[in-house]
Amino acid sequence: MSLTLREASKDTLQAKNKTWHFFSLPLAADQLGDISRLPKSLKVLLENLLRWQDEESVTADDIRALAGWLEHAHADREIAYRPARVLMQDFTGVPAVVDLAAMREAVKRLGGDTAKVNPLSPVDLVIDHSVTVDHFGDEEAFNENVRLEMERNHERYVFLKWGQQAFSRFSVVPPGTGICHQVNLEYLGKTIWGELQDDAWVAYPDTLVGTDSHTTMINGLGVLGWGVGGIEAEAAMLGQPVSMLIPDVVGFKLKGKLPEGITATDLVLTVTQMLRKHGVVGKFVEFYGDGLDSLPLADRATIANMSPEYGATCGFFPVDNATLEYLRLSGRSEEQVALVETYTKAQGMWRNPGDEPVFTSTLELDMGSVEPSLAGPKRPQDRVALNNVPKAFAASNELELNASKKDHRPVDYVMNGHQYQLPDGAVVIAAITSCTNTSNPGVLMAAGLLAKKAVEKGLKPQPWVKASLAPGSKVVSDYLARAKLTPFLDALGFNLVGYGCTTCIGNSGPLPEPIELAIKQGDLTVGAVLSGNRNFEGRIHPLVKTNWLASPPLVVAYALAGNMNINLVSDPIGYDRNNDPVYLKDIWPSSHEIARAVEKVSTEMFHKEYAEVFEGTPEWKAIDVVGSDTYGWQDDSTYIRLSPFFDDMQAQPKPLEDIRSARILAMLGDSVTTDHISPAGSIKADSPAGRYLQGRGVERRDFNSYGSRRGNHEVMMRGTFANIRIRNEMVPGIEGGMTRFLPGKDVVSIYDAAVSYQQEGTPLAVIAGKEYGSGSSRDWAAKGPRLLGVRVVIAESFERIHRSNLIGMGILPLEFPQGVTRKTLGLNGEELIDISGLQTLQPGKTVPVKLTRADGKTEILECRCRIDTSTELTYYQNDGILHYMIRKMLD
Repeated sequence: MSLTLREASKDTLQAKNKTWHFFSLPLAADQLGDISRLPKSLKVLLENLLRWQDEESVTADDIRALAGWLEHAHADREIAYRPARVLMQDFTGVPAVVDLAAMREAVKRLGGDTAKVNPLSPVDLVIDHSVTVDHFGDEEAFNENVRLEMERNHERYVFLKWGQQAFSRFSVVPPGTGICHQVNLEYLGKTIWGELQDDAWVAYPDTLVGTDSHTTMINGLGVLGWGVGGIEAEAAMLGQPVSMLIPDVVGFKLKGKLPEGITATDLVLTVTQMLRKHGVVGKFVEFYGDGLDSLPLADRATIANMSPEYGATCGFFPVDNATLEYLRLSGRSEEQVALVETYTKAQGMWRNPGDEPVFTSTLELDMGSVEPSLAGPKRPQDRVALNNVPKAFAASNELELNASKKDHRPVDYVMNGHQYQLPDGAVVIAAITSCTNTSNPGVLMAAGLLAKKAVEKGLKPQPWVKASLAPGSKVVSDYLARAKLTPFLDALGFNLVGYGCTTCIGNSGPLPEPIELAIKQGDLTVGAVLSGNRNFEGRIHPLVKTNWLASPPLVVAYALAGNMNINLVSDPIGYDRNNDPVYLKDIWPSSHEIARAVEKVSTEMFHKEYAEVFEGTPEWKAIDVVGSDTYGWQDDSTYIRLSPFFDDMQAQPKPLEDIRSARILAMLGDSVTTDHISPAGSIKADSPAGRYLQGRGVERRDFNSYGSRRGNHEVMMRGTFANIRIRNEMVPGIEGGMTRFLPGKDVVSIYDAAVSYQQEGTPLAVIAGKEYGSGSSRDWAAKGPRLLGVRVVIAESFERIHRSNLIGMGILPLEFPQGVTRKTLGLNGEELIDISGLQTLQPGKTVPVKLTRADGKTEILECRCRIDTSTELTYYQNDGILHYMIRKMLD
């Protein structure tokens, strides 16, 4: 009997006098043909298929199809990918643990074994999304914010601690440690995984999925990983492979070096703009070229981090000497480093000079052409050269002026006994924040050095600026302190406020009351400048209409200038003690100065900060939980509730029913983000969610955020489509989550309309433009609509993760025919929608959609089913992926 490809590829290698077993791609190539020019990222996938070949979920034909990708740089085949581990953060992690606990309840009710609801692969949950910048600008800010975080989130943290003891292979990194992606980069990521199996040490690539879209950051370390929705991650941790089509791979060639004065942030904003324009949704991007020789790993991680912003599944950097240097610096053992080098060279995964893999398409960038940049005012792909920022702000402000027909004049306000004028264009938030840049010592040292030069010249930030420093790990504080730069950042108001995501995910906290009143009084268009990765409308702060992504040193510079109308290239940034003008170029640190400061980063810092990474503060240790397999749900809880998704579930799925006379709940434009669909930030008192909380005795000051309330479906369904900046075209001229309750003319909240439709038994649809569901991997952007009764979303195109999430919740994603849009059809939202033939639905095929207009006229559209694989179809037929998993456990 002939050997399978898996069996024929078994081999061993030696690393540091230790024998490792592995599945050899060169041996497999004896049967598959020459795969040397396969992109390195696809070699990782190929090894994954080889290792998991069982002729059921992974067949020899799957493996041959991936190896045969080289022939056309494309392959139309579904494969089953099994990541080595799962990464979570608390905003997405809490609802995931709620789902797991609810699944145990459902399995128990249906007569199954609750022990089967347990992770089969390691899961790390890092609590990083809950800290808010309530206090800032003084040395007590950090302690006060941590205290408030623990007070507000105590119930959630008790629940996570219960989950840690109730589920196997589930570890929690406590609050105040760092941002999950930075902890992953600096500590959790292994590049090559090694474990003992049946008395033999086995090596294979470290791979993962994460419940945060910026999981992609780890690709900078040569680890293949990307973001998925929480429901898909739950299935993965329970042993269900990730269903995917073999991806196209776009090669991005980097040439040359960055010029003097140019940062990794400038580079990533340029790359993001180029790739968005090229079109990479659903594709891998792999970086190659001689430019990598001069690109430190921290810069690679910055570029990999923003994969969601350029739309790719991942932005992969192959392993080379820079990878090994970083692994050593960050405290990985010499045995681990040796394994990484030996394994990747043996497998053809190592990057050699002059490598030219085959790609589906290619782009090229001479890094010498990169210029200082920001991105804004509303999308991360909208790069603006530094000297054009005032024009870009003016253009966006002109739109605001035209919309409001107001003249935005400066507004007088009094703060701390002094009178000031708040101008239009004022920078009211300047935040050094986010995994994107605070994992990069180069740009953080640059910020510190710029602050030092500014203080030495007597410069001060403008009084209306709320400045903050929220690094992604404690190591950052260590090296800024060792470089003696912390006092200068403190002097400019950039005091430490926490180790977490803060401003980047909407936890910027309140502005000082006089500032908020002045903005409202003058209807001012003000700005936020942050070193983050997202700047969508309404995300950073409800009153801040323009948000700009920038490098940490430029964040400090804008705090000094205080106004988006100032041209930092040609205008003075401020005036020194002699009242002489100071320009940005006068305080910008040289590459040599930055390099000398970066030399202060040491391996000992990483050892020190990660020695007790799972221990936590005394407050965390004091949280006591009672051990149990199932959770003790509290009826009066406003944070953690038993989710209703499995309430009516039976052991066998019901046949799919056609959608009849569906009403349109919302008709939305292009680039509607998951932030628009399910906001993470503050809860307004007069919103349906705010009224719900007040009705249960929660004071307004204790509302916390939507993100922190994701364990409570009652809050989240009321918060669906509740973003204050969302625009439903069914109610022109109105911002926020409003709609018409049809067939009448009444304008009501989307939640209230959905409740009324459910009482009538009316199914619902959402209509949208391009890139529906872009942004965060937020499964509540699918769960919320499902609970509101949405059965179908018809859009011009979908972002990858959200499309998958919709299917995972039993919502049908359909795409308009090419060239057809809600506008070409002249839709007004009053149409009725009928969709038939769901019993014979096929992946990627067309589905007849009948539109009935208010005057009774009808037409049929042949929309494309965006259920892309047979596995996804199985999930949809089971009413969602978790229902499918439960039924599988009952077998």
